Amino acid sequence: MISSQLTGRRLWIAALLVPPIAFMCLFLVYPIMSAFAYAFYEWRGLARGEFVWLANFQRVLFEYPFSERTINAFKHNIFVFFALMVLQNGLGFILAYCLWRELWGARFHRIAVFLPVVLSTVIVGLLWKLFYHPLFGVVNATLRAVGLESLAQPWLGQDSTALTAIVVANAWHMVGFPTLVFLAGMQRIPSEILDAVRMETESEWVKMSKIVWPLVAPSATVVFTLLFVGAFNWFEMPFIMAGVDGSPHGATDVLGLYFYRTAFGSMSASAENFGPGSALAVLIFLFIAVVSSFITIKLRKREIQL
Repeated sequence: MISSQLTGRRLWIAALLVPPIAFMCLFLVYPIMSAFAYAFYEWRGLARGEFVWLANFQRVLFEYPFSERTINAFKHNIFVFFALMVLQNGLGFILAYCLWRELWGARFHRIAVFLPVVLSTVIVGLLWKLFYHPLFGVVNATLRAVGLESLAQPWLGQDSTALTAIVVANAWHMVGFPTLVFLAGMQRIPSEILDAVRMETESEWVKMSKIVWPLVAPSATVVFTLLFVGAFNWFEMPFIMAGVDGSPHGATDVLGLYFYRTAFGSMSASAENFGPGSALAVLIFLFIAVVSSFITIKLRKREIQL
């Protein structure tokens, strides 16, 4: 009787575990392993050619025009990471602190802040394209209404503002996620610590910077690591708002767009080239895996020290 119960329990556990494991292997592990294999071959359209060792990696990193485009896209990803660190995570921490302090309308704002996160990226991208429209967009209309008509400009149509405009749209879309993560960390702070702080100072800045920020270090580790991964995997928002070519003139080109354009073709790269495309995908994967692991380890050590 007992053995039959154990057998039934094991079958039930297996029935729960096997489908998600199979799904992960089919749609995650297999594509990654395929990309690693494809990167070492020459491709003629969809036909695999001869084994070329590291030639595809050399083309992506050192041969013109691949190397120039790789460096350009990589620089843009770095800019996106630091810009979102300030706009998205920085604003998310401030909003979380305001919600945690139960300022006016806190219950409503908890829902309002997170609402854009559940919206489709396609919807958000198209919406912000309309906002940035140079003639009837709400951004330029607002600037004209408040007497700042000189600042109205084609935000997505010029090199100097296009990438920043997309970053702002992405920050608006995702700021609710770090807000709720930070808020959850703040709600775990023991009330005894807060009571002791109130006896020492009434300064909100001191409370936020000296007490709250160090105590939400685990939450910071989560949002910083996820932001890094997201910033160097960035694809949907620039693809929707600027196109696969990173318009204008490559000013919004990032590694995700460059990989897609190289592997599957576009107006500027009409033919598919799976070799360099797969090599670029492998390099992106390795860079994200190594750096995100390093960031996580360093931030975890900081948590222990605190």
